[in-house]
Amino acid sequence: MSSFGDVFGTTPDGSWRAPGRVNLIGEHTDYNDGLVLPIALPNQIVVTASKRDDGRIAVASAGRGGVTEFAIDELAPGSVDDWASYPAGAAWILRESGYSIGGANLRFESDIPSGAGLSSSAALLCATLVALLGLRDIDVDPAEVARLAQRAENQYVGAPVGLMDQTASMCCTEGHALYFDIRAMSTDQIPFNPAADGLALLVVDVKAPHRHVDGEYAARRKSCEQAAAELGVPALRSIAFEDLDAALARLSDNVVRRRVRHVVTEIRRVEDAVALMRSGKLREVGPLFTASHVSMRDDFEITVPELDVAVDTALEAGALGARMTGGGFGGCIIALVEADAADSVLAAIEKAFAEKGFTAPAALAATPSAGASRLS
Repeated sequence: MSSFGDVFGTTPDGSWRAPGRVNLIGEHTDYNDGLVLPIALPNQIVVTASKRDDGRIAVASAGRGGVTEFAIDELAPGSVDDWASYPAGAAWILRESGYSIGGANLRFESDIPSGAGLSSSAALLCATLVALLGLRDIDVDPAEVARLAQRAENQYVGAPVGLMDQTASMCCTEGHALYFDIRAMSTDQIPFNPAADGLALLVVDVKAPHRHVDGEYAARRKSCEQAAAELGVPALRSIAFEDLDAALARLSDNVVRRRVRHVVTEIRRVEDAVALMRSGKLREVGPLFTASHVSMRDDFEITVPELDVAVDTALEAGALGARMTGGGFGGCIIALVEADAADSVLAAIEKAFAEKGFTAPAALAATPSAGASRLS
């Protein structure tokens, strides 16, 4: 593997990191002004960087050959494609926001599994932003960096993502879940240490190819926006759980009704999960995980057979609760399990996958970790 010096012929000025995330509960609620509860993972993207003063940025990936170079002043949405569109988008949003970053050489290295739904794209943007800002000693609040990353992904890359992934990558702290209220733009750190209760959070990448994920994600978001407009509210967060049945009765389309039911009940599940965690009742969060999965399977319709088999098998093997996590149509499940049962639950999922002819799944460490930072 080529080093930074091999690629760019110079020594780096520093390195920065941003982690992937897994969401404990609160799926497809962020773009509805709702509530989410992610943790940052140990898995991360590391950017090694050096300053340039010619207004150009060169990017290279440890996992790919070649170097992509572009002029900051010439960046426009669509001007850089493939994976390099993300660091280009980071440079573009900094330029558009009035930050002078001069230029840089950037080398990326990642141990976030690709396609696992663990927010590698947000980590890539956040890592680029903290590196470009850090090279120039520009101090920007982590929450603002998250907003810049979201704008870059929305406006430059063209993905209609919410703000959860970027905020998790920037603002999570070790040993905590991040309780993020999107409408209020407020965060709270909720202690989350399953090992202290004799538990483990199992994250299983089901290795399912993402099926139509971009178009389906956009379609779900459009359905939610359509429902909010029909109900005369700014976002579905404005529908109180107690008023859900009345709101559903006002909607004309049965598919849209199901989408709304998922979002409103999912927001309530986040509230309930946080209350239980604050009360030290982590085991009781398990059934909320399972109810969330049922809602995503039946009402939001974003699961695939691999996700459903993994969840059902985990529950049959003794998990306290399990659910798919992330945008859906592939990715990962999480399962809350007794610590001494983690291996047997994973083995049961592996056996079920083999019997179904699915690609073998992979387990990940789910230690709540810190958000983006400078390494050196």
